Amino acid sequence: MILSIESSCDDSSIAITKIDTLELVFHKKISQEIQHSVYGGVVPELAARLHIEALPKILEECKKYFPLLKAIAVTTNPGLSVTLSEGVAMAEALSISLNLPLIPINHLHGHIFSTFIEKQSLLPMTVLLVSGGHTQILEAQNLNNIQLIAQTLDDSFGESFDKVAKMLHLGYPGGPIIEQYAKNGDDTSYKLPIPLRQSPNIEFSYSGLKNAVRLIVLQEEEKSQTKKLDNQTISNICASFQKAAVDHLLMKLKKYFKKSNPTKLAIVGGASANLYLREKVLNLCDQFNCKLILAPLEFCSDNAAMIGRVAIEKFKENI
Repeated sequence: MILSIESSCDDSSIAITKIDTLELVFHKKISQEIQHSVYGGVVPELAARLHIEALPKILEECKKYFPLLKAIAVTTNPGLSVTLSEGVAMAEALSISLNLPLIPINHLHGHIFSTFIEKQSLLPMTVLLVSGGHTQILEAQNLNNIQLIAQTLDDSFGESFDKVAKMLHLGYPGGPIIEQYAKNGDDTSYKLPIPLRQSPNIEFSYSGLKNAVRLIVLQEEEKSQTKKLDNQTISNICASFQKAAVDHLLMKLKKYFKKSNPTKLAIVGGASANLYLREKVLNLCDQFNCKLILAPLEFCSDNAAMIGRVAIEKFKENI
């Protein structure tokens, strides 16, 4: 088995996976969402302190598997340096004390392999990675050959949801909150700009859309006698924003589909849990006869199971 550790941001997670069968025999995650919600986003130093508390608690439950381990895996990049170091310190200590090889894992590779937890790999495939830190189209041939095709010029898809939620005083993380409010809203209430509509390039941008929402929020607050927005107005803003944000992704994906005609597309990353996004991309894939591959909702956000899944591939290749 391989023990894997994830601490790249605000989720403390450890998993244990069988090398031969890919079975996930242990997986636990402690989220810090409540602690960070009062700040409207992740505070790195607070996150690091919370990892110090949470990771040893989870590891205590893993001790019975120690004699069966063949390697230790840990996320090493990208992420917040102060939180990554907590997971790396634990992994190094385990590697030395148990005399086991240490496997460094790229966090983004983990998200790609989140679609293969307890399953065989379906690579090669095209990947749409949408998270709080990244918005990218990738061509994944295999673990050692992943090409970046397109990325955001500024804010990421997930980050824009967090920022809009903060403007509306809705809390953190913004993605699930915006999606929930949007269900009760009218997505035609506000005419928001679709970023880079006239650009022939396959690239993303969310800073302009985010600013357009900010202006609408200020405008609606001015109209209100209490300077506070009612639930229906908030829902309408959320629905209009979500539609524009997803339409932008679809517009650029469609350009890519016409150019490259992919046969398999995976949506991965924390924001891939958005059901509105999943439905719209599925419709697009159907138009182009492309198979849509999705990770289970529980493995869309950061987790150690996906890190362990990549580690098995690297272990088998002796990397």
